[in-house]
Amino acid sequence: MSIEADQPGSVDLQRQIVIFNGNVVITQGTMLLRADKVELRERPDGYREAKAIGTAERPASFRQKRDGVDETVEGVAERIEFDAKTDTLRFVGNAAVRRLRAGVLADEITGSLITWDNTNELFKVTGGAVTPNNPTGRVRAVLAPREESAASAASAASAPKVTLPLKPSGTLGAPR
Repeated sequence: MSIEADQPGSVDLQRQIVIFNGNVVITQGTMLLRADKVELRERPDGYREAKAIGTAERPASFRQKRDGVDETVEGVAERIEFDAKTDTLRFVGNAAVRRLRAGVLADEITGSLITWDNTNELFKVTGGAVTPNNPTGRVRAVLAPREESAASAASAASAPKVTLPLKPSGTLGAPR
C-alpha cells in the first residue's frame, strides 16, 4: 500500500492508526482512493478499515479493477468507508457508483448512501435529502443488459428454429 498526501500525516504503530490530510492518494494493486482526509485502522484480527473524507464540492473517489473480469468499479461520495473483513464499501453523501465493462459505462447508481458488497456482488442504494446533485432526493439506477457469452450466443445461433402452428383452444368457454 502506498499513501501520499500534501500535508504531514501520523502513523501510530501502537494503536495501528494512520491519518493523512490534504489531497491524499492511496494505491494498492488496482485500487486507487483519493480524498481530503483518510483514516486507516488495522484491527486486532488483522483486517483494515478506512474512512476517506471529502466534501460536497470535492468528494472522495474510489476506483478498482475487479478480479477475473474486465470490469472496473468507480465511485464518489462525501465519505467512503471500507471494511476489508466484510469486503464492503459504503459511499455516504451525494454518492454515485459506476461499473465499467471493458472501459465502457455499463451501470450507474446514485443516491444518498450506496453500499457495495463485493463478495456477493450486491449494491444497495438509499435516497436522501434534496441536494444540487440530486434535486429530487430520489435514488436512481441505470443498468445495461448483460452481454451474452460467446458460447451461449453461438449455441443459440446454431439451434434449429421450431415454429408451432397456433390453433384455438377447444377447452375455453365463450366470452361472457
